[in-house]
Amino acid sequence: MSTVDEITAAIKGLSWKDREELIARLPEILPLDGDAKWERMIRDQRPRPALSALGDEIEAELRRNPEAFPEITDADFERNS
Repeated sequence: MSTVDEITAAIKGLSWKDREELIARLPEILPLDGDAKWERMIRDQRPRPALSALGDEIEAELRRNPEAFPEITDADFERNS
């Protein structure tokens, strides 16, 4: 078993309250600098033909069948209890 598996198992063993506390403290434990990473990805000029092809495929499907892509609302992000 890897260390990641052990950590995952330990987290799954936490109470819901302890998981909530862990979530709140994650940026302190694992600083991710998310905005800077997204900015680097956006500005990265390397070609990615598979990703471009997927984007083209999705765009074509959206034009053919816009009903298959319902508009996202705030309610879609609400946590189910």
